[in-house]
Amino acid sequence: MTLRIGTRGSALALAQAHDVARRLNARGIATAIEIISTSGDRVTDRSFAEIGAFGIFVREIESALLDARVDVAVHSYKDLPSTGPAELAIAAVPERVDVADVLLAPADALVGDDLLPLREGARVGTSSARRRALLQHFRPDLQVELLRGNVPTRVRAIVEGRFDAIVLAAAGLLRLQRGGDALPSLDAAGIAVRRLDPAQFVPAPSQGAVAVQARRDDAAANAAVASIDDVGVRRALAAERGALARAEAGCSLPFGAWCRPVDDDTLKLTAVLADAAGTVIRAEAVGADPDALAATVWEQLAPARATRSNQ
Repeated sequence: MTLRIGTRGSALALAQAHDVARRLNARGIATAIEIISTSGDRVTDRSFAEIGAFGIFVREIESALLDARVDVAVHSYKDLPSTGPAELAIAAVPERVDVADVLLAPADALVGDDLLPLREGARVGTSSARRRALLQHFRPDLQVELLRGNVPTRVRAIVEGRFDAIVLAAAGLLRLQRGGDALPSLDAAGIAVRRLDPAQFVPAPSQGAVAVQARRDDAAANAAVASIDDVGVRRALAAERGALARAEAGCSLPFGAWCRPVDDDTLKLTAVLADAAGTVIRAEAVGADPDALAATVWEQLAPARATRSNQ
């Protein structure tokens, strides 16, 4: 049996799919990569909020999986809506890499050791509502502007000087570097990479994680990919995804959630949500039950939720 893996065609998506393939190959499972174009890949001149509903990077891949054109699908987990087709399930979540966002800016333009060490009024590129809200929360003076495209395209934007800084997921850079994909040389361009503390600059739910999706009734595919599942990662993600489900959040909602282990049994969940005026409300809970943590932080975010429901 050769397991057909469906994926987007971006450099990052392919790096993730090939990483999953390597893990499966190491366990004696043959694989083949199938590239599927998505609406999120085709429309690159508008923000996520303008394009439409959450899931713009996964719908066509899920359709291929439902039609049995592929056996499993590999997604950046943060691209997946909290609910999906009933016939599909997340069969495995492999290793999670760095959850944080990173700030890329010319090294000689960074000033001080603050969270965002940029000059007053600096132009910062992002397409994420969450990143925009956090940037403006910590630095109201910044000019936050639209930046779309795959990771190499966005990196080129800072290397070519089209922005004073950009914000990306650390995981994207790391996975591309691991995969040996060509990125513009940051060192040669004098670009520094500053990790943004995820306890303050709270990442998107599931950031840094990869989801391997399969049809529920495909016993062979589910059994094959179960061998690469990380139970510990899945437990922390359950809290983040539980909060996401309550928010019914997508790329258009300025919502972040990060869960990490405190000890063998206890988890700590941090979440943020910007209210209608742009004020970021923060919530935190500690406990053993991922769903209870999600419910607790969502209740703490009630003030921000109330202003949004009144819009």
